[in-house]
Amino acid sequence: MSTIPSSDQPIVVAPTPTPFRDDDEQSVDFGALERNIGRWLETPLSGFVVVTANGEETMLSESERLKTVRTVAAAHGGKKFVIAGVDERSARETLRLSENYAEAGADFIRMRIPRGMAPSDLVNYYGEVTSRCPVPVVVIHQTFARGGDPAAPPSVIAELCGIDNVFAYITDHSILFEQQVIPNIPDGVRKWNCSGALLAFGTMIGCDGACMLLGNIAPALCMDIISAGFRGNYVKAVELQRVASRLNAIVMNTIGAPKTALSMLGWEYGDPRRPTAPVSAESKAAIEAILRETSLLT
Repeated sequence: MSTIPSSDQPIVVAPTPTPFRDDDEQSVDFGALERNIGRWLETPLSGFVVVTANGEETMLSESERLKTVRTVAAAHGGKKFVIAGVDERSARETLRLSENYAEAGADFIRMRIPRGMAPSDLVNYYGEVTSRCPVPVVVIHQTFARGGDPAAPPSVIAELCGIDNVFAYITDHSILFEQQVIPNIPDGVRKWNCSGALLAFGTMIGCDGACMLLGNIAPALCMDIISAGFRGNYVKAVELQRVASRLNAIVMNTIGAPKTALSMLGWEYGDPRRPTAPVSAESKAAIEAILRETSLLT
């Protein structure tokens, strides 16, 4: 049985990077993944988000994705929880993958709002997939960077989050837009900010958690920011946010940068899977400098 924080506790989850072996095929290093999860169990991180873009999901076969879910679910031993990502426009394919991930040990399925659908089609889509999904659903609205416009109007997104079996909502990066969404999401649905650069500001519009890559590298800092804002201590939240924003600007600028930072901090990570380029020597120096400046690396 996985551990899910109660509604009076903030939640910080993070997309889990995938470690690859240093061999010709760059095969997934499931042993390293298991050991990495073991280290995160000793941090305030609430749970893990796997088979996501930040975990290089497009570089993984379906069998590798399923084994990733199984490995993380087994490694946390009930101390945390697992969210598996599904990004499909087809309700049938969404449900097929959701069932497979749930069987592999996922506690939640994170479903991205498809772009280009009419509001009525979105409501029908989510009504079908959430009612038949074997585990609760996390709705994600990280689409601005992919096309520049929101996936749906604020009222429609709030309506999607009110459908039965929705556990949480993950914002996009526009606080201006999301402040029109968050207040209209029903009580009982968790609201998570999407960026390490916006944690404190997210709490000001009603977020009670976060899902972002910085949670892997600085889980205690991220949890402290969310906790302070969650309890209304915005002075402390903003003070800590200044540190998080400096970190976020440097260690989140490429797909390989977070893996480089984690490797410097003792986790077992190498380069991204080819053909994604490895992190440059200049970027590595900048990452090491900010880790030392913020006292994460001593």
